[in-house]
Order: sequence, then C-alpha cells, then structure tokens
Amino acid sequence: MGSLYCLLSAAGFGVMAIFAKLSYGAGVSVGALLVVRFGLAALILLAVVALTGGLARLDRRTTLVGLAMGACGYAVQAGLYLAAVSRVDASQVALVFSVYPVLVMVAAVLTRREPASRRRSLALAVAIAGLVFVVNGATAGSFDLTGALLSFAAAVVYTAYILVGDRATAGTDPVPLTAMVCLGAFLSCLVGTSLLGGVDLGFGIEGWFWLVVLVGVSTVAAILLFFAGLARVGPTVTSLLSVTEPVVTVAVAALVFADALSTVQVLGGLLVLVAVVIVQWPTAARLPQIVEPDDRALVPTA
Repeated sequence: MGSLYCLLSAAGFGVMAIFAKLSYGAGVSVGALLVVRFGLAALILLAVVALTGGLARLDRRTTLVGLAMGACGYAVQAGLYLAAVSRVDASQVALVFSVYPVLVMVAAVLTRREPASRRRSLALAVAIAGLVFVVNGATAGSFDLTGALLSFAAAVVYTAYILVGDRATAGTDPVPLTAMVCLGAFLSCLVGTSLLGGVDLGFGIEGWFWLVVLVGVSTVAAILLFFAGLARVGPTVTSLLSVTEPVVTVAVAALVFADALSTVQVLGGLLVLVAVVIVQWPTAARLPQIVEPDDRALVPTA
C-alpha cells in the first residue's frame, strides 16, 4: 500500500499541469489559479490538522517558518511553473522541471553539505545532455523559449526551497507545516496579484470545476498520499517512485492535448529521468541523502 500511495501521489502531481491548462482554456488566469489553489488547499489542510489534533502541536516557530517558506519559496516556484504551463506544452514543462533533484545534488556538493562522487558527476552530465535534447529537439511552433526558461527557473527556485527547508524544518510535524506553507503561499499570491491589478474570478463554472479538481487531486490528495506513502516505505523508495511524475504528465498530455514530442525530445526526457534515478538510487555504502531535504521540506513539486 505504501508504494501504491507514492505512485498515486506522483500521478496527482503529474496531472496538475493538465488541469492547469484546462483551467486556462476555461478563462482562468495564472494569478486566479494560484490564489484559488493555495487558498482552498490551506482551508482544507487546516481543517485536517484541526480534526487530527495537529493545531495543538503547531507552535509559533513552525507557524512562522511555514508561512515564510510558502510566501517566499513555494509561491514563487508554483508561479513560475504554472506560468510556464500557460506558454508551453505541459510535457516540456514537466521534463525540464524534473531536473531539480540533480540541481539539489549540485548545490549540496558546492556548499559542502555532501561530498562529490563519480555517480553524481555522471548524473549531472546525463541531466545536462537530456535538457539539451529537450530544448534542441523541440518541433517548430510548439516550443517557447520563455516557457522553457520559466520551467528551469521553477526548478532552480525549488532547489533553493528544498535546501533552506532542510535546515529550517528538521523535526517538524509535516502536515501542520504544509498547511502553513499553503497559507503563506496564498497570502503571497493574493498580495502579488492585488498589486498587479487584482484577481478576476468572473470565469464560468467550467473554470471553477477544473480549479476544484486541481486543488483536490493535485494539491491536497497528492500531499496527503505522499506522506502516507513516505511513512510506510521510507524516503528512498518514495523518491524513486516519484520519478514517475513527469512520465504521467507527458502521457496524459499526449492523450488530452495530443502534445507531440519529437524522438530527440523523448530521448532527452528519458535522460533526465535516468539522471534523477542515478542521483537517488541507494548504494551498499549509504542511502541517498538528497531525498531527505525533499521529504522534510514538505514540498509537492508544483
């Protein structure tokens, strides 16, 4: 069941880009999507925390750390990711963004939090080759440089978020912290969109339907399933099974939008996934420590 929970969580996060594109098609703006997504998710998660007695364990430090992580990190990462989805095929966004575990590895080595190794160097080389193939193999008319850069920027921000969260959230109860992260992201997005002219919630029932589905499936359910799986199979298996997330995005995008990837792009995407597996695959000497910041930082990918 633990492995099943992890796979369902990865699938939930994987289809978020699909639901976002369907929302955009129904007249929802990026700003409205961010505000509604984080606002509803925060309400639902706070209700879960209250029902499970988590509010009693929610101290001042956890509250402040969670709000800061959401406002300064998660909101920015999600905004970049969803802005990329509004400009470029969902499959391309997922493939470029999936390089973030390798970026975490590089940052950990550069800051001397983890030692360099041949395996990590190999993963970096494979990931770079994969990204080059994804970008250069884009078919005419389906590639947007700004969208690709936004995807990569989202991966960079997510990397910083994980590394900062590793230090700031050690030993913290995950679900209450996640509720605070979503609340902080909601407040940040609300302020940001207000400064840019406000949020237009005048879209129709179809737009609200896809937003509710995105919040329920790709935010709340995906996060709770992630923690349920993590508790049963541990961080190593959880991180390896999470590699299926971009695969789900690409497969569903092909079915729903008929997103076409060239052979070179498919090869590039596979190389990115191989690099992630290389980084996170356990060895006889040690378990990969790169997954621990991801778990403790309590971050759903988008």
